[in-house]
Amino acid sequence: MERYRVMVAEGDQIRAGLAMQLVALATCIPPALMISRQRQAPQVCRARWLSMYVTHVGFGWPLERVAHAFGFNRSTVAMACRWAEDARDRPELDSLIERMEATIRDLCDGPPLLLAPGEPT
Repeated sequence: MERYRVMVAEGDQIRAGLAMQLVALATCIPPALMISRQRQAPQVCRARWLSMYVTHVGFGWPLERVAHAFGFNRSTVAMACRWAEDARDRPELDSLIERMEATIRDLCDGPPLLLAPGEPT
């Protein structure tokens, strides 16, 4: 079966990667495992689902956009988001998601920083 792929803007890839890195930091599950197409342990799948959910709520993206950024179809992202919404009943997970959302807002709300002002990018 051919992998689902759609052209994704570089900015979307960076933002989805940020969400994945935040989840990796919180769960000690490497992003390389989260993006692997091979069958993974349940905790790896849940980390990937959490990354999708954090991308959805943190950036306010529709499910289709999240699906494109992660290379999955919309129904997979919808299932991941349903799992995450149900999992938010756990106070420690709800708190973690809130902190990740706040981190995303803090980092991404402003304009990009020009590291070498006056030089072409």
